[in-house]
Amino acid sequence: MYCYLGLGSNLGDKLEFITKAIKQISRLKSVEITRTSSLITTAPYGKTDQPDFLNCVIELDTDLMPEDLLNKCLHIENQLGRIRKEKWGPRTIDIDILLYEDKIINSDMLVLPHPQLHKREFVLTSLNELCPDLVHPILNKKIKDIFMELK
Repeated sequence: MYCYLGLGSNLGDKLEFITKAIKQISRLKSVEITRTSSLITTAPYGKTDQPDFLNCVIELDTDLMPEDLLNKCLHIENQLGRIRKEKWGPRTIDIDILLYEDKIINSDMLVLPHPQLHKREFVLTSLNELCPDLVHPILNKKIKDIFMELK
């Protein structure tokens, strides 16, 4: 099953945190990273008085259920020093499940597709690089069209 994860870092050695996160994700059982977008530097979203982010999106092939994948991503964030003090605050690493096939999930633990995906140019830039023709399961629009509408 295909899945897209968004990765971002804006504290310390951003490239090292992204690289370590990708390496740890690649070591997960039942997960294969199939493609990685280019790295992009972006202004912070939401809370703007903090350093710029380094971002990318990775495409996975996985047999993990979305909730299991989320737990593993949260564990990797913790291992890499992620501290959750404030919403949209600075972080060593952020790993978000953006899309998991065409699944629509709205639970206390997980919302899919990511509820802010269509509002975030940095996510859409990278998704558009990897899968421009993928259709957002709620908006029923291709990623490239959502991206162009936002720009």
